[in-house]
Amino acid sequence: MTAFGELAESPGSILMIIIGLVILYLGVQKRFEPLLLVPIAFGILLGNFPGGNMSVITAEMAPGIEHLTMMEIAKQYGIMNMLYYTLIKTGLLPPLIFLGVGAMTDFGPMLRNLKLAFFGAAAQLGIFTVMIGAVLIGFPIKEAGALSIIGGADGPTAIYTAIILAPHMLGPIAIAAYSYMALVPIIIPFVVRFSTSEKELKINMKQQDVMFPNKKEIQDLRTAKIIFPVFLGIVISLLVPSSVPLLGMLLFGNLIKEIGSDTNRLIYAATTTIMNTSTIFLGLCIGATMTASTFLNSQTLLIIVGGFLAFCISVLGGIFACKVYNVFSKKKINPLIGATGLSAVPMASRVANEIALKYDRTNHILQYAMSSNISGVIGSAVAAGVLISLLS
Repeated sequence: MTAFGELAESPGSILMIIIGLVILYLGVQKRFEPLLLVPIAFGILLGNFPGGNMSVITAEMAPGIEHLTMMEIAKQYGIMNMLYYTLIKTGLLPPLIFLGVGAMTDFGPMLRNLKLAFFGAAAQLGIFTVMIGAVLIGFPIKEAGALSIIGGADGPTAIYTAIILAPHMLGPIAIAAYSYMALVPIIIPFVVRFSTSEKELKINMKQQDVMFPNKKEIQDLRTAKIIFPVFLGIVISLLVPSSVPLLGMLLFGNLIKEIGSDTNRLIYAATTTIMNTSTIFLGLCIGATMTASTFLNSQTLLIIVGGFLAFCISVLGGIFACKVYNVFSKKKINPLIGATGLSAVPMASRVANEIALKYDRTNHILQYAMSSNISGVIGSAVAAGVLISLLS
């Protein structure tokens, strides 16, 4: 029996299918974060095809579903719900993705320029600013926290926070987070244009290093790279324990990377098998949550707008931190360094470098920008941990 009649009676499902096709187009044709937008888009299609029994049902719609076994969920509500409640609702997949991210991340640029890492912390301003604003316009505090984390520009972090604080908002938050990450080449230049001067953008970082050389340099960088994730993991676990699931896996992934040949098999598993499998199931399950009843409402629009504001304010936070620093320091920092305090690594750094080169062809700031950019990954995970600790 076909589903044409049921589809014709569900205009909301038709609209969601169209939205899924648009997101699929953006992922395939425009290459907007295709590794996750393509699975999300197809998950939207699967979840909205009538009769397929592939849409995710929230705990509010099916009381007691969280207490069923995997087999019982699959039998009563379909395999997509089984995957969602096993892999997503438990918060398993985002930390596994962070494991792979850590194994592909080089903390070297940040360790060589630790002073610049503080601008990654300043770039988290958008998270807390938008959270306060969302509460003021009527969002419950948990929903406001889940919405605001989009300002960290980190997809897995946004998803993990939403799972814990506001699972019913997971789909729109994931779409907004990854869409804005894909739009980093547009958003950063837009904010920079209205917040910096040409003189500031011409600040040459290498010339500043020559004029004001660092007094101390790391002599054994490899050893420092191995010690750093262990040391930071201990500190973070004591100060912000709720951030350990994300940041701990990130640091473990980075540790096995820095150890080198002795852990090659672990590195390969983390960056290929585990990460790719996690990304596929994460995207499909998130897409399947986006049915007409959960997505087509005014709250979704507010999430998209609030996420954009959080993103822009985070960029501004990093830029203005550089401006304030330059007032009190002889050694000047290009505000583009602060603009990369987002967690969108390494795209934000590449964008900042391209902007700097437009004003000075000798001003290669990529390595400097990466210091702030990498610290933004850590900063967003810590911010998420703070929100979860305070609000959950």
